[in-house]
Amino acid sequence: MQLSFTKMHGLGNDFVVIDAISQRVELTAEQVRFIADRRFGVGCDQLLLIESPDPAHAGTVDFKYRIFNADGSEVEQCGNGARCFARFVREKNLTSKETIVVETFSGIIRLTINEQEMVIVDMGKPVFQPEQLPFIPAAGDSQNNNRYTLAIDAGIKEIDRVEFSAVSMGNPHITIKVDDVDNYPVQQIGKILESHPSFPNRVNVGFMQILDKERIRLRVYERGCGETLACGTGACAAVANGISRGWLAAQVEVILAAGSLHIQWQQAKHSLMMTGPASFVYEGQIKL
Repeated sequence: MQLSFTKMHGLGNDFVVIDAISQRVELTAEQVRFIADRRFGVGCDQLLLIESPDPAHAGTVDFKYRIFNADGSEVEQCGNGARCFARFVREKNLTSKETIVVETFSGIIRLTINEQEMVIVDMGKPVFQPEQLPFIPAAGDSQNNNRYTLAIDAGIKEIDRVEFSAVSMGNPHITIKVDDVDNYPVQQIGKILESHPSFPNRVNVGFMQILDKERIRLRVYERGCGETLACGTGACAAVANGISRGWLAAQVEVILAAGSLHIQWQQAKHSLMMTGPASFVYEGQIKL
């Protein structure tokens, strides 16, 4: 099987995007891992598969897209991937709509491309109930203030317990507030928490440094990928968690390694909105 693909990125979080509407595509987890391999394949954090909507949503949904991590596992949502998806279907003339309705594994999302070619993603409402991540809180922890703790053994004398907040943005996230995101042991702590037994489906781990109520710095250790240069749902989760704890304002600039995302959430009945760029890198074909 020979597949055409497009390489894209959202602030350095990179994707292989495959059009499964114009060509027949059937991928195994092993083939996904091969494509994602940075030495022997194309190389990416995630693979995005663009499909026609399911018949049940015909007429109300424009597309369906599926998201696979570099380890071959399929996941529910990806904010940076959603922005790349929106630009891809417009540039490939698969649609001429400015607002695109898309079916994902975690539900329906809406994407809008503005005049500056930035993509605005309606990420839906954050979900803070632990069972929705899913997450099994430690005995004595309460979800009322979105503050949880876990004892860990990271081999670091100063860190034997972490405090975090938890939220689902269509996929599971926790956010840890740190004083200096550059010097925090993201790799060690992220790896332990990503697959901690308290998270039956694993979890994405964000490390947030608050500069002021409208600006944060963020690093994210993603399940199935490790640390990435950017994570859209991680940025949304950090802001939602920060607002839930009273630390952040309703509009926040999230500063990642390769640039910024802008997140807005008015709470209550409102969706969380994410605005950011999506870029094309190159096109090619790969034989599987």
